Amino acid sequence: MRPNLNLMKATLTGALGGLLFGFDTVVISGIIDSVVKLYGLSDYGKGWTVAIALIGTVVGSFSAGVVGHKLGSRETLRLTAVLYIVSALGSALAWNWPSLMIFRFIGGLGIGASSVLGPVYIAELAPAKWRGRLVGAFQFNVVFGILVAYTSNYLIRLLHLGATEWRWQVGVAAVPALGFLILLFGIPRSPRWSASRDRIDEALEVLKLMGEPEPEAELADIRKALAEEHATAHEPVFRWKYRYPLFLAITIGAFNQLAGINAILYYLNDIFQAAGFSQLSGDQQAIAIGFTNLIFTMIGMSMIDRAGRKTLLLIGAAGTASCLAGVAWIYRSNAHQGMLVWLLIGYIAFFAMSQGAVIWVYIGEVFPNAVRSKGQGVGNASHWTMNTIIALSFPWVASHLGQSVPFVFFSVMTVVQFLTVLFTYPETKGQTLEALQRKLVVAD
Repeated sequence: MRPNLNLMKATLTGALGGLLFGFDTVVISGIIDSVVKLYGLSDYGKGWTVAIALIGTVVGSFSAGVVGHKLGSRETLRLTAVLYIVSALGSALAWNWPSLMIFRFIGGLGIGASSVLGPVYIAELAPAKWRGRLVGAFQFNVVFGILVAYTSNYLIRLLHLGATEWRWQVGVAAVPALGFLILLFGIPRSPRWSASRDRIDEALEVLKLMGEPEPEAELADIRKALAEEHATAHEPVFRWKYRYPLFLAITIGAFNQLAGINAILYYLNDIFQAAGFSQLSGDQQAIAIGFTNLIFTMIGMSMIDRAGRKTLLLIGAAGTASCLAGVAWIYRSNAHQGMLVWLLIGYIAFFAMSQGAVIWVYIGEVFPNAVRSKGQGVGNASHWTMNTIIALSFPWVASHLGQSVPFVFFSVMTVVQFLTVLFTYPETKGQTLEALQRKLVVAD
């Protein structure tokens, strides 16, 4: 039995937030040089222009759980759609650098909130049989949004719009954001949220609408789980017995960014221009990299339950370390610049099929039910905080210490990641959450 039309509509609508997430995250790569010239920014100002959205993302991801619990995932996603629209139009019409920073921060709030609530909404709607694949639609859309952003930047560049070009590149996101907002008025509330507010008939109706084979039994399970969660709602995650899951969540979140992925995606045009590529040529290479990201994310998602999480992480770390070392050598030697795009494509392929496919699945598996959402928040915070630090410092380091230095650092960090995963990470594939809890949680 396949997912019915109502379930697919709700899933695709929730996942559209992922497309906007991906688009807004990397569209800056195509406009940053124009913004730097327009406002006369230093390397420090350039880094802040990129990083301010990430600070908004951290705030948004931390706030989303509280707001989502109060209003429900669907209503909170509507607020994120409004934030996306305001950010896109405001950034396009920005009258000075501080106003651009404010609107990019607002966009970051939307990214952070949708990164938490989009997958939650889909997971709470989907029958257990389809949950993994349907939640995966959100991650797929994030990567697809990155490809759309690179393609959009390139196509708008072909129009030769002059001084307003960057404004169109960033403002075009308002169109899908408006579509997202409209579609959100055609999908139901989460049955889990309705049940938590004692709207039992509403919850049962949504379960039937989504094609749940045994809606009454599923509703009983939801109510039982809510009662158990209420009993453990005040369980803190920062306890000594959770030290191993915390170590795993914090390190996988940090290593995800220490591999340099988002710094490369944000500054991709700069990276190509530093190696001698023209702006249009750099845009074309960016599309190739975005397409590779999409394909290998799909490959990673298809392999994760067969090859295993740890195996994919090890393969990915070895491959990304080698490719990053090659990029550093090109910048250091000023030779073989034509190999740059192939090394970056290789890097993206290895990253997408490993870290890109594994991180959120792994963090969700290593914590017990009582603190799972809090543990995911810790891993999320580690990821976005490291992302902010690296995005802020990358332009200054590349400019003052040399283009090769960041890539040497990223390569070394992925070697450290390989050794950490090899000697300390457990394999979680094929194990129940209860079995993992017994293995990873140590009694106080």
